[in-house]
Amino acid sequence: MNSAARRIGRTLALVLPVVLVLSGTLAVTRVPWATTATDSQVLTASTGSAAQAAHRTPEEALRQRLLVELQEKDPGTALTHLQEATTKRPSLAKHCASIARDLGRAAVAKYGAAHRAQAFSRPVCDTSFATGVAAAQ
Repeated sequence: MNSAARRIGRTLALVLPVVLVLSGTLAVTRVPWATTATDSQVLTASTGSAAQAAHRTPEEALRQRLLVELQEKDPGTALTHLQEATTKRPSLAKHCASIARDLGRAAVAKYGAAHRAQAFSRPVCDTSFATGVAAAQ
């Protein structure tokens, strides 16, 4: 009887930590760590754009940021940051094509000619940037 109790004790000593680690790992993978609350910004009441910032969706915020970046720098930089943003947050991927089309139209407006804007084309969101350039002609 004494050796049977030892064998059961040893088995539990080996199996129990494995079971606890696996169940803890599975429990953590089910928790939605990235919620929309983490993306919100803390704004003071005196900030004039507080109401606008609170009601903008993440894709609208990204679109605005990239359009400003396109005006300040070039469309290539904005397209690179669009690709990085959709890689970091896959939920933005469904909006990637419309954002890229808007970037294409804005590039034509900035440079005044489709061929100059098309020079910055990249394979981001298939051919959406090129579609935006063509639509702006």
